[in-house]
Amino acid sequence: MDRVNARPAPAASRSDIGERLAGVGYIAEAALVTALWLMDFLARPLLLEGAAGVGKTEVAKALALVHGAELIRLQCYEGLDQNAALYEWNYQRQLLAIKAREGGGEDADAIEEHIFSEKFLLERPLLAAIRRTEPPVLLIDEVDRADEEFEAFLLELLSDFQVSIPELGTIRAISRPRVVLTSNGTRELSDALRRRCLYHYVDFPDIDREARIILARLPGIDAALATQVAELVALIRKEDLRKVPGVAETLDWAATLAGLEIADLRGQPEVLHETLICLLKTHEDRSRLTREVTDRLLGRVA
Repeated sequence: MDRVNARPAPAASRSDIGERLAGVGYIAEAALVTALWLMDFLARPLLLEGAAGVGKTEVAKALALVHGAELIRLQCYEGLDQNAALYEWNYQRQLLAIKAREGGGEDADAIEEHIFSEKFLLERPLLAAIRRTEPPVLLIDEVDRADEEFEAFLLELLSDFQVSIPELGTIRAISRPRVVLTSNGTRELSDALRRRCLYHYVDFPDIDREARIILARLPGIDAALATQVAELVALIRKEDLRKVPGVAETLDWAATLAGLEIADLRGQPEVLHETLICLLKTHEDRSRLTREVTDRLLGRVA
């Protein structure tokens, strides 16, 4: 396949990207907006690093919506290999084809050429991403969970947007995908991978931005309640917790409170404490955030 070198056209300006992200419900900080603009302008992959729950995966989802592109996701895990990420052969269909053609008297070379053809190829995320005629968004999620061998395999794709299949040869990208990699920092990534990517660290949102996120995702919620939720969540994140609540947990809790028609967190502290199960996901954290601790934190909410 011939490679198309055209880059995805960048948005007119950084502010335009921010507005379009907000239009699909993602409230981005200015530094992230710049990183996304540069990703298009330089046609480079973007590595997003940060704690679990800060919204790294949501960046790729929002980017796909903004560009009207297909989102292709590769979820990384320990032991992930090239076959699961790139391609596999449909062995069952190949065996059936071999039996059928042997019965017809074909020679071995002809049978081999037939069964190692496109008809029997099963696309996996990486191969699918470079064979689309329209540029997709390729999300390589939690790349730090994969091992170093797989990370090394990614280098050819991220450098030249091509992959090698022994039976078919080198397959080059038809269109250049927008590539977003995420990492929770469970292990250090190689310098080679980092050199091929732009980099942005995604942190938990500040109170103002988290309140805006709540309002964007839950349009019917009261603005004062959204601000109170963002303030209290920010305080809870500073406690000694095993699993700090992420933005998704904030949204679940805000939706719960709105559904219970709570207008002021200080009005029903008992209900507030009971609904913290939306935020706290371990028995240890639930035990640490006692009613006394909740009341203390609530007293600091404006």
